[in-house]
Amino acid sequence: MKTGDLIAALAADIRPAGVPLSRKLVLTVLAGAALAMAGFWAELGLRSDIREAMTTWRFNAKLAIVAIAMLLAVVECARLCRPTAKASILPMLVTAILLGIAVLVELVSAPSASWGVRLLGSNAVLCLTAIPLLATAPFIALFYAMRSGAPSAPVATGAMVGFASATLGASLYALHCPDDSPLFVMTWYGIAILLVTAIGALLGWKLLRW
Repeated sequence: MKTGDLIAALAADIRPAGVPLSRKLVLTVLAGAALAMAGFWAELGLRSDIREAMTTWRFNAKLAIVAIAMLLAVVECARLCRPTAKASILPMLVTAILLGIAVLVELVSAPSASWGVRLLGSNAVLCLTAIPLLATAPFIALFYAMRSGAPSAPVATGAMVGFASATLGASLYALHCPDDSPLFVMTWYGIAILLVTAIGALLGWKLLRW
């Protein structure tokens, strides 16, 4: 049998025992998100000025960017479960474009003397620790679900699992974080998300090969 025929057969016949793969992915994402939310409410909670923050473009842009990134990454994870799927950086690319637009607006609208303060913010250390911690449960849940599939690009798939988990964690942390500047989000959220994404890529090579 040719390699192409083998891959096509696998794609057609992949039926995990018990719960179907698509449903399993949804259930594990929901379970991971629920655990992350429980941890968020137990340790962080909403920022005290959440009502006022919701009237500002910086807060809304921050939350929208990480939420869109999360949704795109979860959809990409579902696609990558199939052995015929090719790796794609679309979720990362869309996120970078949206963040770049927000940063450009910030640079135009804010005095240049304030750029450094906005970039450093006041909660960089908490951001770097909270996002990976909030991503832990979704990360484990997604890897569990992805191992039931047959991804043909284990490193890229693992990276996407990490990206999806980290942006989910970032979406929760954004509700607590008082630093709304796109410059802060680009720097500290970006470092935290890239860290979890890199860990996902490394584990993907070990755990998702078939």
